[in-house]
Amino acid sequence: MTLRQLSVFVAVAQHGSTMAAAQALAMSQSAVSASLAELERALDSPLFDRIARRLSINETGRQFFPRALSLLDQAQELERFAGQTGVQLRIAASNTIGSYMLPPLLAGFRHSRSGPCTLDLRIGNTREVLQSLLQFEADIGLVEGASHERDLRSVRWCDDEMVVIVGPSHPLAAAPHDLVALRDAEWIVREPGSGTREVIEERLVPLLGELRFALELGNAEAIKRAVMSGFGVSCLSLHVVRDELERGTLVAIRDGLPRIVRPLQLVVHQDKFPTQGLLAFTEYLRTMAPRIGA
Repeated sequence: MTLRQLSVFVAVAQHGSTMAAAQALAMSQSAVSASLAELERALDSPLFDRIARRLSINETGRQFFPRALSLLDQAQELERFAGQTGVQLRIAASNTIGSYMLPPLLAGFRHSRSGPCTLDLRIGNTREVLQSLLQFEADIGLVEGASHERDLRSVRWCDDEMVVIVGPSHPLAAAPHDLVALRDAEWIVREPGSGTREVIEERLVPLLGELRFALELGNAEAIKRAVMSGFGVSCLSLHVVRDELERGTLVAIRDGLPRIVRPLQLVVHQDKFPTQGLLAFTEYLRTMAPRIGA
């Protein structure tokens, strides 16, 4: 068994075919097929089912995948140690964290490193971030809310305050104590799978009653602009709307509502090898948490 064979197996598992894996590895398709066959002979077990010239990873392959990936991570860590190639991290973050909180933190972490530091940030909703971790497409994830996936480990990072908002021309801006009107208003929400949507459904619906979800938008910036125009009501992170609240282009509705605080989580796959770069980044985020939490 060789690292090259493991690399080929991981690439085929991630890309779904020997052709796509060959393109990703800059190898010929025949070399990829040969290397995969050698690995299966070494293991004395097939890792994929061959169905009409298509490859479908089998149960043995699924169990082997995180272990192979961990070995490759450790090999890369040894290479970085020997060659001082620095930190290389793939980070996945939910929209609010990735768009409004992480950019200055990534800059600060990069400046704190003496060697090369490559950070790849991918932004999606909470469900998409967790899926990228399960598929080993990211080394660490930052999400709004808890993960219930058994293969993922999450720890509380910091807190994020949420506020209900309307535009200054909205009737509720002049009557912020009217909870009946708040319940009956048109609400602008994120798509299912978003941590922000989850807060509305789990914290506000039980308090106010069923809400009218009139518009569903894919990111916080679009929701913010729709609310500013007077379209309806929403609930967003204070990190997203702080500047608009200070300028008066948005109005916070707090009368009669409890303070809404949600936990932000750091998430990794339980089989992910903890490289020095990953450990350093995690520690940096923890030391910065008191400065950015609600």
